[in-house]
Amino acid sequence: MKNIAIIGSGSWGIALATHLSRNGNKIKVWSFDEEEKNLINNEKKCKFLPGLKLPDNIVCSNDFEEVIKDTEFILHVTPSKFTRETFKQYKKYVGTKPVIICSKGFEKESLKTLDEVMQEEMPDVKIGVLSGPSHAEEVSIAVPTVLVIASEHREILELIQDTFMCTEMRIYTSDDVKGVELGGALKNIIAFCAGVAAGIGLGDNTFAALITRGLGELTRLGVELGGRKDTFYGLSGLGDLIVTCLSEHSRNRKAGKLIGQGKTLEETKREVGMVIESIDNIEVAYELCKIHNVDMPIVESVYEVIYGKLDPKTAVNNLMTRAKKSENYQFGDASKIENY
Repeated sequence: MKNIAIIGSGSWGIALATHLSRNGNKIKVWSFDEEEKNLINNEKKCKFLPGLKLPDNIVCSNDFEEVIKDTEFILHVTPSKFTRETFKQYKKYVGTKPVIICSKGFEKESLKTLDEVMQEEMPDVKIGVLSGPSHAEEVSIAVPTVLVIASEHREILELIQDTFMCTEMRIYTSDDVKGVELGGALKNIIAFCAGVAAGIGLGDNTFAALITRGLGELTRLGVELGGRKDTFYGLSGLGDLIVTCLSEHSRNRKAGKLIGQGKTLEETKREVGMVIESIDNIEVAYELCKIHNVDMPIVESVYEVIYGKLDPKTAVNNLMTRAKKSENYQFGDASKIENY
């Protein structure tokens, strides 16, 4: 049995807490909300996962010190936009405990990945990144799931495998922290696009093309930012891309679908009711592809749909009528980029 701290009481934080508690661990969850804390402690419920009965070995507190004290490692599961501020509040309690980033996204203002944010705030902290195709709704009820843990520290890889693995969850390891983190962040954008496609009534052919060409885009940017190409064809890239693009559980897909149906951005945010990581991620990816001169026509198109008021059907037409290209682009061969 291990004592584990989870910072964040949203659907993913509670799903991870539920899985780990089923494995026999004692879980302390931090929530910023008093009402949410009481719901978890007194009724053993999570408002984001209706119908789920939480195990007794999950407790919740609004106090960072109380949650982190006497635990062996920390799972950070807040929305990416709150990562720096939240970490600033609890970093004095971390000590030598590893911090595992389970959030997916960027810091919008700095264009930094979340591991970079944490390293800036506490350079000596040992970090891991947990990612892969995983909906909270399914992990919470023990649907078989496969994830990847990335870290530069072998002890973290072994710790997470030993703690998480069981018949319902399998964990692979990687030392490509940047690639695993970028795959999880960038796939949300393509999932949003898949929702837009669904919203305007497009079909399976379109979804297949979107996933394939979208994977190409996020891989090009991810490699430019320091990830390894093969990582993006693994669980945190292609795997997460498939599940997020095609599942009705995905809030990013749902948000895109509402935009495709003609809802405004504000109406979409209200209807989804939870943080939509892809909205901020689209702005970040758009800025990064310009800074690094990476060709990302799908990202540029969806950026124009959201912020330039471009009609989604016009965006699709623009993508379909681009100049002729070759699919046989080889990474690292700059002379062929014009044909890709």
